[in-house]
Amino acid sequence: MLLTLTAALFAIIGLVLTGGGGWLLSLGGSPYYLVTGIAFIVTAILLVRRSSAALWLYALIILGSLGWGIWEVGFDWWQLGPRGGVIVLLGLWLMLPAIRRPLGFASPTGTSYAASALPLAVAVLVAIGVAGFSLTQDPHDMAGDLPTDIVNATPALGGNVPAGEWHQYGRTQYGQRYSPLDQINTDNVSTLKVAWQYQTGDVKLPDDVGETTYQVTPLKVGDTLYMCTPHNWAIALDAATGKEKWKYDSNSGMNPDRQHQTCRGVTYYADPAATAGTTCATRVYLPTSDARLIALDAATGDVCTSFAQNGVLQLEQGMPFNPAGYYYSTSPPVITDGKIIIGGAVNDNYSTQSQSGVIRAFDVNSGALVWNWDSGNPDVTTPLPEGQVYTVNSPNSWSVFSYDEALGLVYIPLGNRVPDQLGMGRSEHVEKYSSSIVALDIKSGAVRWVRQTVHHDLWDMDVPAQPALIDITREGATIPALVGPTKQGDIYVLDRRTGEPIIGVKEIPAPTGAIPEDFTAPTQPISDLTFSPPPLTEKNMWGITMFDQLACRIDFLSMKYEGRYTPPSLEGTIVYPGNFGTFNWGSVAVDPERQVMFGMPTYLAFTSRLVPRDQIPPKGQDEKGSEQGLNRNDGAPYGVFMGPFLGPLGIPCQAPPWGYVAGADLATGKIAYKHKNGTVMDMTPLPLPFKVGVPGIGGPIITKGGIAFLGAAVDDYLRAYDVTSGNQLWEARLPAGGQATPMTYTVGQKQYVLIVAGGHGSVGTKPGDYVIAYTLP
Repeated sequence: MLLTLTAALFAIIGLVLTGGGGWLLSLGGSPYYLVTGIAFIVTAILLVRRSSAALWLYALIILGSLGWGIWEVGFDWWQLGPRGGVIVLLGLWLMLPAIRRPLGFASPTGTSYAASALPLAVAVLVAIGVAGFSLTQDPHDMAGDLPTDIVNATPALGGNVPAGEWHQYGRTQYGQRYSPLDQINTDNVSTLKVAWQYQTGDVKLPDDVGETTYQVTPLKVGDTLYMCTPHNWAIALDAATGKEKWKYDSNSGMNPDRQHQTCRGVTYYADPAATAGTTCATRVYLPTSDARLIALDAATGDVCTSFAQNGVLQLEQGMPFNPAGYYYSTSPPVITDGKIIIGGAVNDNYSTQSQSGVIRAFDVNSGALVWNWDSGNPDVTTPLPEGQVYTVNSPNSWSVFSYDEALGLVYIPLGNRVPDQLGMGRSEHVEKYSSSIVALDIKSGAVRWVRQTVHHDLWDMDVPAQPALIDITREGATIPALVGPTKQGDIYVLDRRTGEPIIGVKEIPAPTGAIPEDFTAPTQPISDLTFSPPPLTEKNMWGITMFDQLACRIDFLSMKYEGRYTPPSLEGTIVYPGNFGTFNWGSVAVDPERQVMFGMPTYLAFTSRLVPRDQIPPKGQDEKGSEQGLNRNDGAPYGVFMGPFLGPLGIPCQAPPWGYVAGADLATGKIAYKHKNGTVMDMTPLPLPFKVGVPGIGGPIITKGGIAFLGAAVDDYLRAYDVTSGNQLWEARLPAGGQATPMTYTVGQKQYVLIVAGGHGSVGTKPGDYVIAYTLP
C-alpha cells in the first residue's frame, strides 16, 4: 500500500513538472523541469512494477538536479535549497526499508532481500555535502573597508546646531544624517540598553488605509523631543525620561482615498524677533493628511493663531481640482530666510484631474504666500493671483528638501505626474522636470538648475530621498556637493552650485516597445556610482520549493522584460528595481569628515500591467487607497495593475538577497562593501533567524563614533554597524516594525539613540506606537 501511494505521489509530481516544464520550454525557458517531470513519471512506473531500477533512476535525478543547480547558481545555498530540497527529501523517503523491501528479490532459499539503498545513499550524501559546503559560502557578500582618514576635520554640517541636538529631519538643513557625537562608539555600542520607552496611543485602526505607517524622525531641541504620529498628532517629550510634556491632535480625520496615512516629521522654528519665553516665540509646524499646515507653540502645544487663518494654513488653496484625500503633505517643510517652504504628495494613479505639485514658500510668521514654483509652469514664481489656479497634475515633491543658505538654494526631489506609467500628452515642462532634482532660489523660487534622473518616466521612479549636502575634497579643491539617491540605485554626486556631475553620469541605450500611443526615451542616465542590480534572468527566479519556483519562471518569461526601463505593457512588465526603489525616502547617511556614505540598497522587483479603460470595474464603496493592486487612472485610457513580483506562496519570485547595507567612498565613487542585511525572523510563520538579506524601507544615520544605526528592515530590529567595514556590532529587538530613521542626541553628558517603532502597512511589518531610547549602562 505504501509503495502504491508513493508511486502515485511521484506520478502526480511528474505530471505537474512535465506540464509546467513543457509550458516553460515553450516560452524559451529551461528544459530541466520537463526532463525531470518525465523522469519522475518513469520512476513512478518502475515503482508500480516493483523494479529496483526506480532507485537507480531517482539517484540520477538527485545528481542531475544537483549538477544543474550548481551550473545555474553556483554554491548559493538559498538558491540550491529550493531546487533540491523536495528531491532530496523524496530520496530519503525511498531509502526507507518499507519502500525498498518490495523492490528487492528473494533468494533460492526463500529469504527476502530489500533493494540496495547504495545508489540513493551516495546521491543523497553528495547533495547534503554540497548543501553543507554552500552554507559556508556567501557569493553575494562584498567585503572591504571605507577609508578612515579624516579628510576635513572641520566640515560644514549645515547651520549652528549644537552637537547634542537634532533640529531638522536629517539633523541639519544639509540632510547629512550625521551626528558629531562619539560617546557611543565601535568599542562600547554592544552594551547599549533601553533608557526609556513611550507609547503615543496613536495606533493603526480597522478603517485605516493599507499604508498606515510610522515613519517619523523626532527632533531634539534643548531638553525636548518633538514628533508627529500617523494620524497627525504632535507630541513633545522630555528627552531624558520620555515623559510627555504635551500632545496636540489635529483631528485630520479618516479618508479611504488617502494612499498614505503617515507623518515623517515636524519642523521647529525659533523666531529671532520674538522675546524668549513669550507665546509662540518657538514653534512647531505640523503637516497633516487633510492638507493643512498648523503652527503650534513649542512650549505648550497650543495653536499659534497669528499664523495664517487662526494658526492653520490650507494647502489646497489655488488647486485646479480638489478631490478630498488626493493631496496632502507627509514630510516636514523647511524654514529658511523667513520662509516656510513646502511641497505635497499627489495620489499616484488616481485621476488625471488631480491637484498641482506646486512648491510654495509662505511667510513663516503670517502664512502669506511669498512665491510659488509650479513645475508645469516653471517660469512664473510670483504669488498666484486671486482667482487663478496652478497647473493641473504637475510633478510633485512628497519627500524632504535640503537647503544651502550661503548659496541661497533649496534642493527639491521631484516625482512624476499622474499617471506614472502613461507618458502621452505630457507638456515640455513636465518632460523636463519629472523625476529630477531641482535647485530653486530661496528668495524668488526661480530655477537655478535641474538634473533629471529618468527621461520620460513610465515607472514611478520619483526622486524619493532628501539630498544630502556635503563638501567633497578632490585634487586639493573643496567642492560643495549634493548626494542624491534614486529608486533606480544611482547615487548622483553633483556640484550643488550648478548641478553638474562630480562623479560621472552617462547616457545608456534603453529598451523600446511602448504601447502605440506612447514612446520611450532612447537613452537613460546612469551614475558611475550606482547600486543598480544586474538584470534579472530566469535562473534568478526563486521559491520555497521547486514547484513555486517553476511558477515564477513561467511568470517571468510570460511578462515583458528587457532589463531596467522596460516599458509598461498590456501583457505585464517586470519593473526592476521596483517601485519601492533601491533607495527611498530613508535616503543615505554621509560622513562629512571622512566623505563616505552608508546606505541600505533594497532589491525587490515589481510588476505593472496596463488595463484598458473598458475593463476597469466601477469603484467599490469600500475600496481603500493603495499603490498596490488596481490603480484606476481616472481620465486616462488605461489603468494599471501593479505590485511586488510574488510567487504563489506570496514570497518574492526573485531569489534573495533582497536587502543589503553598503558603504561607498564619495571622493572616488567606489563601493567598498555590500553585506546582506536582516533575517526572515518576521517573514515566516516560524521565527527563523536566517540572515537572508531582507527588504526594507527607512534610512540610516552615522555618528562620529564610527557607528551607523539602522532599523528599516522587515524584521523588527534596530541595528548598529561599523561604518568602516559594514559589519554588524549590535542589535535590539523592537516591539513593532522599525520603518523610521533613527536619531541621536545628548542630555547632560549622556548620549541616547532613539527610534520610533510603529510598522509599515505596505511591507506588512507589525504596527505599533513605540518611541524607544537607548543609552550606555
